[in-house]
Amino acid sequence: MKIGLAADHGGYELKEKIKNYLKAEGHEITDYGAFEYNKEDDYPDFVFPLANAVSEGKLTRGIAVCGSGIGASIAANKVKGVRAALVTDCFSARQGVEDDNMNIICLGGRVVADVYAELLVKTFLEANFSGLERHNRRLGKVKSVELKNHE
Repeated sequence: MKIGLAADHGGYELKEKIKNYLKAEGHEITDYGAFEYNKEDDYPDFVFPLANAVSEGKLTRGIAVCGSGIGASIAANKVKGVRAALVTDCFSARQGVEDDNMNIICLGGRVVADVYAELLVKTFLEANFSGLERHNRRLGKVKSVELKNHE
């Protein structure tokens, strides 16, 4: 699977650990930064390129990490076609994909332990969109507002 990663200083360490985990699992990884720890960097500088790549179909899924995961989620969702969410449990990691076709998982580097983050990522990547009519209908309603707001 083609996976993109992005993180600021608050998520840098966790991103690197997730990257190593994903490489060991055989995924194709694109890292959008940060490429070194810099306490002055800003999550939008890394999350927007990741979100654009997901939106453009260059990546299958994305993983964005900041201190809490909230800023990364807010930024990613500004990009047309992105369905990102802050995830803190396996149910949401799975259900977010199955029901809502989530394509970027957001994690808090200062909140989630390394091993648990790997479990959340594994659950997210193994999930598939159900394609059920009710979910397509709901996503269609979201997309109609998204298209109107991105004119």
